[in-house]
Amino acid sequence: MPRIGYARVSSSSQDLEIQKARLKAAGCEIVRAETGSGASRDGRNELATILEFLRADDELVVLRLDRLGRSTRDVLNLVHELDAKGASLRVLEPEVTTAGGMGRMVITVLGMVADMELTFIRDRQRAGIEAAKQKGVYKGRRKQVDDLKIRRLAAEGASKAKIARDLGVSRMTVYRALKASGTKADEKIE
Repeated sequence: MPRIGYARVSSSSQDLEIQKARLKAAGCEIVRAETGSGASRDGRNELATILEFLRADDELVVLRLDRLGRSTRDVLNLVHELDAKGASLRVLEPEVTTAGGMGRMVITVLGMVADMELTFIRDRQRAGIEAAKQKGVYKGRRKQVDDLKIRRLAAEGASKAKIARDLGVSRMTVYRALKASGTKADEKIE
């Protein structure tokens, strides 16, 4: 039974090496790893690649269930997809596999816990942002593009859509920059 390992961290400041080492030690011949949120499968190309190439009797192995996903629905959908291919899921911490009936129930419970944990993380983040705003410390994300550059391009006659495309920002960012300068969004800057 070929074992394929999947490792994931949420941000580039986190280290994948511990997960990779544990997956190799568990007998994974192939280990795919990526950085990205576990809230959904969007943008998780390594996981998509694994799912595409899994065959009957293969086993997808993760260190902890939250590395696979934090949404109960996503996790259960993944288990269903694995079942449809004749493959199974193995979680190393705690040791659980979907190869048996009891394992599916445990995976469901662990998925619900991961989902609940994601809700708690978001609640704490929201509370922290609100507290920082009240202290006047939170200013939001740093600007990616200088307003002066947007105003200069508008003055040169570029459309708002073209400015947004060229600078890789939303049109709303362009409108805000023009509004902040006192320029109406539909007038040219002299």
